[in-house]
Amino acid sequence: MHNSDIFLASFNRIEKGLRSLLIHKKDVGFSRAVKILRKSNPIVKQYSDDLLEFAELRNAIIHDRTNASYVIAEPHEKVVEKMAKIEKELTHPRRVFQVFYRNVCTFQLDAPIKKLLNAIYINDFSKFPIYRGREFKGLITQKGITNWLANQASEDNKNIMETKLEAVLEYEEPHNYKFISGNSSVFEALEMFKEQIGNGQRLEALLITKNGEPTEKLDGIITNWDIMKVKP
Repeated sequence: MHNSDIFLASFNRIEKGLRSLLIHKKDVGFSRAVKILRKSNPIVKQYSDDLLEFAELRNAIIHDRTNASYVIAEPHEKVVEKMAKIEKELTHPRRVFQVFYRNVCTFQLDAPIKKLLNAIYINDFSKFPIYRGREFKGLITQKGITNWLANQASEDNKNIMETKLEAVLEYEEPHNYKFISGNSSVFEALEMFKEQIGNGQRLEALLITKNGEPTEKLDGIITNWDIMKVKP
């Protein structure tokens, strides 16, 4: 098969997939579908520029064809590979639980700070979900710990390492976390980090549960460093 044949077959499958995502206006063209869906679909948004360029290439192949065997625009190998990758992301997107599932180091609200610091030293962790029993209370980060320590500088506290995490949690930025469903795509997670930056807030981590509810079992964590490793 020529690259153009592979490209067109993949293009048609993507077009069918895009139309299936449209609640209304299922009869719109490819480019229009991309422009509509990129407003609400993180995967389409991520690849919208590529998809729109592919639409132009597809038109060149179809409309400028001079005969059945001659194609005026034969796609490059890398274009075909990129098309296949985007098709896979759209039809079988990488899910959060597949990429970021892991055991998370958590602490109880009444635990002493020395236990958390020991976890940082041994495991090099930097984000710690804090609970009271099974109730989620907040996220402690190295930034919050630094703010707490700075505040203790003027205090003559010999038992500083016995300070409860509840006191340290008060020095964290509010809403420095969000919960996300494990079934969400990795690009939904990426978009959540981007949205917070756009709102002038820094999101330290996404906490993964089955349905994205804080009352559910914690199945993983996505830090701002983790999300930087996600490659389109």
